Amino acid sequence: MPVYRLNLNTVFPPASLAEPGRGLLAVGGDLSCERLLKAYAAGIFPWYSPGDPILWWSPDPRAVLFPDEFHLSRRNRRYLDKSGFRLTRDRVFAELVKACAETPRRHEKGTWITPEMVAAYVDLHRAGYAHSFETWRDGRLVGGLYGVSLGRCFFGESMFSIVDHASKAALAELVAFCLRHRFHFIDNQFLTPHLAAFGVREISRREYLRRLERALAKPTLRGCWTEL
Repeated sequence: MPVYRLNLNTVFPPASLAEPGRGLLAVGGDLSCERLLKAYAAGIFPWYSPGDPILWWSPDPRAVLFPDEFHLSRRNRRYLDKSGFRLTRDRVFAELVKACAETPRRHEKGTWITPEMVAAYVDLHRAGYAHSFETWRDGRLVGGLYGVSLGRCFFGESMFSIVDHASKAALAELVAFCLRHRFHFIDNQFLTPHLAAFGVREISRREYLRRLERALAKPTLRGCWTEL
């Protein structure tokens, strides 16, 4: 499959032309709000290593979580009930994205969240399209996640945790939010055993794009989600 080179024009080739599997589609371009919004609306997202050109992907299959299929074990639910966590939305978006970039992860070296990526998603947040779910304990940010929302879907980008189960608490809060507001799905991009334990499963790119089109027909909850 060819890999397309982007230019100043923000038009993407169709996601259906991405390579099978991990789904590399295009290289180049920039991380402007306009380009990022067009990418997500077309089933495409950026992911690249520091020092490399921007790479754009549309995996086949695609990992998604349908909110009504979310699974949290009884043990985890009991822990979260007694954890003392406080959960907020869109209070410290930039701080949370930087924490996702800087917090070490098991089985991973370095981060793909470059300073340019941080700045781009902070711009999306200021424009009302990117959102954070934050977990606090004793006044300290200890975990959370962030992503982008268009229509009635949420595109998860990254999460972090510096105490046990803090990111799980943020995910549970995201799912509850999506259920209240009738979101169609949460995009997780690639499936991992960790995500599968929560009910995340794979669907074909074709099915994903069909579901995305239906979700995008609904109005976007643009703006700050703190009070929603």
